[in-house]
Amino acid sequence: MPSSLNPSLDSTSTDVAIIGGGPAGLMAAEVLAAQGVSVTLYDAMPSVGRKFLMAGKGGMNLTHAEPEPAFLGRYSTRAAQIAPMLAGFGPQALREWVHGLGIDTFVGSSGRVFPTDMKAAPMLRAWLHRLRESGVQFHMRHRWLGWEDGAPHTLRFATPTGEVSVQARAVVLALGGASWARLGSDGAWVPRLAERGVDIAPLRPANCGFDVAWSEGFASCFAGTPVKPVAIGLTDRDGHSHYRQGEFVISANGIEGSLVYALSAPVRDRIEAEGSAVIHLDLLPSHNAEQVSTEVNHPRGARSLSSHLQSRLGITGIKAGLLRECLPKDAMYDPGTLAISLKALPLRLLRARPIDEVISSAGGVRFEAMDEGQMLRAMPGVFCAGEMLDWEAPTGGYLLTACFASGRTAALGAAAYLQQA
Repeated sequence: MPSSLNPSLDSTSTDVAIIGGGPAGLMAAEVLAAQGVSVTLYDAMPSVGRKFLMAGKGGMNLTHAEPEPAFLGRYSTRAAQIAPMLAGFGPQALREWVHGLGIDTFVGSSGRVFPTDMKAAPMLRAWLHRLRESGVQFHMRHRWLGWEDGAPHTLRFATPTGEVSVQARAVVLALGGASWARLGSDGAWVPRLAERGVDIAPLRPANCGFDVAWSEGFASCFAGTPVKPVAIGLTDRDGHSHYRQGEFVISANGIEGSLVYALSAPVRDRIEAEGSAVIHLDLLPSHNAEQVSTEVNHPRGARSLSSHLQSRLGITGIKAGLLRECLPKDAMYDPGTLAISLKALPLRLLRARPIDEVISSAGGVRFEAMDEGQMLRAMPGVFCAGEMLDWEAPTGGYLLTACFASGRTAALGAAAYLQQA
């Protein structure tokens, strides 16, 4: 139908319009096409799966092989809402689905599941081929602008050749969060849904690094240096203690890396509540406190303190640098304080890194704003899936698994809606 805004508007129609070509949107397209529904997928980028491909550059971590209760616990306060999705399409179902694309998988030593070639591109190519064979239509460089006034199922898109409108019987939004905007997830959908009465939790950084007020000398000397083995201890704002071992990296601005990401949610929440957060670094996770105290108090004779710590405990390089950076000089030479600090060195984190540069985002459409099929209560016939929902999880395959599963749930909801319409 022509628009009063632009008489050159093109008009098309489809049973279901899916907006967003990440894993959630593509999975929704597959499930709907399998039920004989006409599906058209729109994405603002020149091609689909941009963030999916970027995530696979370091090895495509699809899911995790840990037991179900532990796996579900990774979704923290939203575990109850994620559970029904995973019941229909959990880690094992995801692996079998990948095998159906002709891609073998294996379980790594950490329990993470990868394609045998560790790459995302072959999987995405096979998937897109199957989707096209099933009749799914793709329209790239279509940036969603919202709805026509008074027409909740008439969508508006900006394209290189002008604005177009699309009539859809149902809509699945899979627009992502607000991290890595250059790959397509920019959070621009938030005000469009909010103005239509959808309850949305603010988007926040997740799986992120944090800023630290390093001295100029420390940052210039150690930026890019990994810290390992190490553990981080943290008391969250509810008084619960967290302790996790792994490794992280010193950045020019602070700290980042897998161990930091694993604890980023409670760290972020504490910073938001109190203005900063103090974590405690265990620089010697393989030693107990008594062993450390014994070695620190061993007579060092004429040796310097640095030589003493290196010979007795292997403290050198970045770990020695962290001690000097975080402890006053008099504390360094007090054996009792030094021994305690080697097991619990306080480090104040000031703020999370900007949301656009982090791995994922928290917040989004609240589950309470949707029914069990992920249809918006304020907008019948409009469904949401993927990272734009209000949940978060650590890296390790948990993010992708829930995106796939939520796309399937939204598709089943949309199919049921069409049958009742």
